[in-house]
Amino acid sequence: MGVKLGILGLGTVGTGTVQLLQDKIDRHPLLQEIEIYRVGVRSPNKPRQVELPAGVVTTDLEAIVNDPAIDIIVEVMGGLEPTRSLILTAIKNGKHVVTANKAVISRFGAEIFTAANAAGVYVMLEASVGGGIPVIQPLKQSLSVNQIHAITGIVNGTTNYILTRMQTEGSDFDDVLADAQSLGYAEADPTADVDGLDAADKIAILASLGFGGRINLADVYCEGIRQVSKTDIAYATKLGFVIKLLAIAKGQNHDRSQLSVRVHPTLVPQSHPLATINGVYNAILVEGEPIGQVMFFGPGAGAGATASAVCSDILNLVATLKTDTSKAHPLLACSHQHYCQISPISELVSRFYTRFLTKDQSGVIGKLGTIFGKYDVSLESVVQTGFQEQLAEIVVVTHDVKEGDFRKALAEIKNLAAIDSIPSILRVL
Repeated sequence: MGVKLGILGLGTVGTGTVQLLQDKIDRHPLLQEIEIYRVGVRSPNKPRQVELPAGVVTTDLEAIVNDPAIDIIVEVMGGLEPTRSLILTAIKNGKHVVTANKAVISRFGAEIFTAANAAGVYVMLEASVGGGIPVIQPLKQSLSVNQIHAITGIVNGTTNYILTRMQTEGSDFDDVLADAQSLGYAEADPTADVDGLDAADKIAILASLGFGGRINLADVYCEGIRQVSKTDIAYATKLGFVIKLLAIAKGQNHDRSQLSVRVHPTLVPQSHPLATINGVYNAILVEGEPIGQVMFFGPGAGAGATASAVCSDILNLVATLKTDTSKAHPLLACSHQHYCQISPISELVSRFYTRFLTKDQSGVIGKLGTIFGKYDVSLESVVQTGFQEQLAEIVVVTHDVKEGDFRKALAEIKNLAAIDSIPSILRVL
């Protein structure tokens, strides 16, 4: 008996998925068991890069998720609604779901997985994080016996491409963004990428799997790359760092009952495994016990890469349907119910890089040191780097400090008559 698919969406990822499912030669034999039964689209007359039999393509998405003949719904249409409602209807009708939609999972995952567990079906989401990089299944299966201590990733190709070009060319953010948009690497509205929202969706999903609890997306601290300047990138290079937008989930205490889950531009030491991940590539570094460090690297987007992940989930489900379906497969399901406790960013202990513009007066560095000392901020290095017009530029790198204490010190420093501005505050890995 063949397994019938209902595919929602025939854009870039949907087209790539159909092409891969149709190209069965020299691929996994389970592909022979799959029938593309219905494909839902918004615009039926749009030219397509794939050929499908008459009657397969429809604009009636509700009919697909309600069709009793369909076994698996493949959601590659994106967006929050009607996507969420369609997924929930499919689950209620006893259908398994494969999705590439990180936004719907990070926001409505609790509702979706509760419904899936009640209905005895699986929701598979390999393609929602890291494009074609296999990281969801390894966290669920291969690494499941490990105690995960930290997940640190470059999970947004657009921002990595922009920062890489700023670093290699010495260009400004706005110029590289405009170029990235013209090349198709950045959307016309780049907000989700450059403000870190896309990366926040992804780290919420990874943190949930790595730390065995649900993540409230509103608790994930999120800061994008708009404020990163070519000046900071140049100073970072001199200090032995590169600047990357990192998504980080980390246990804050020995029993991992408190997590830090955050997205922000970060100074990464040039010797760190993530420092050399450039262009549109993604990488996720997982640290745990007893495994140590494992890094997953590859293309984070694109039709082929994402379709690879979608189809791997489909094959997993087909294999499950072909065997004993009376019992849930515990390494495919997401069954945790509780929410992880996420520490506020003020509790984070980190090193900081800060750039000050000051009036050219004697004793400024001494005053900075005095105020930092008052709030237990220990300085690793203080360098007066030169002048911008009439203002002296001072770059400070701290030792580990609690963010709340560091921010209190900065609030007092801002009131010094000699301080013109603090153009950059960046965390250091």
